[in-house]
Amino acid sequence: MHKRTQFKVDSLSHLLSYVLGRRPDEFGLVPDGEGFVPYRDLLQAIHEETGWGYVRQGHIHEVLYGKDRPLFESGEDRLRAAERRWSLETENSCETLPKILYVAVRRKAHANALERGLRSGRFLALSADPEMALRIAKRKDPKPVILEVHTGPALEQGVPFFAFGRLYLAKEIRPEFISGPPVEEQEETAPREDRQEGERPAGKPAQFTPGTFLLDARRDPDPKRRIKGRKARGWKEESRKLRKGRDA
Repeated sequence: MHKRTQFKVDSLSHLLSYVLGRRPDEFGLVPDGEGFVPYRDLLQAIHEETGWGYVRQGHIHEVLYGKDRPLFESGEDRLRAAERRWSLETENSCETLPKILYVAVRRKAHANALERGLRSGRFLALSADPEMALRIAKRKDPKPVILEVHTGPALEQGVPFFAFGRLYLAKEIRPEFISGPPVEEQEETAPREDRQEGERPAGKPAQFTPGTFLLDARRDPDPKRRIKGRKARGWKEESRKLRKGRDA
């Protein structure tokens, strides 16, 4: 084997040993109960590292066919390190947590997450670092929506969290413990080809009864009757309010 090729194979072997055997959490990976990580997830994590975007499954096979073969164990579409220096503790819930953990979801799942909460057949991966939450979610959606999980109220209601390196794992998060940006309503418009040039989408007709008219309170000539509007509280302000209530 050419020296340069051998160098790349050895470098990839070292990277795989670190990712699978030492710190999968640093790469946003949560192995299964046997320590395996699917090739697809592994490759996505590797591609996010500078200089490793070229790696394909065939390159990993070169490692497995070489002198470092004993360092790894492969299964059907998955791989693990033969020697693992991490442990996945899912028996005892972690009682000391950051007040806010972050998780990002696909845009299509945004509304459902706020309404019904989050759940996983295995584990949800949460992080105290919003960038890590985005990194994990971008593997499924290039523009995910980031949500906040309020751990204090969740712990009080018996929701278990498990520490895994830099990540925190949970089976389910109910909607009352989640805050995030509101779901944007998509305005329905007629297809361009179905409208005449210059025609605007038709809106809902105003409902009037004879002798009535619309009154805009902001245009009332009597300043005493004017309504001084206050900007609606956003989700971030609501989140801060919830935190302050927790700290009080």
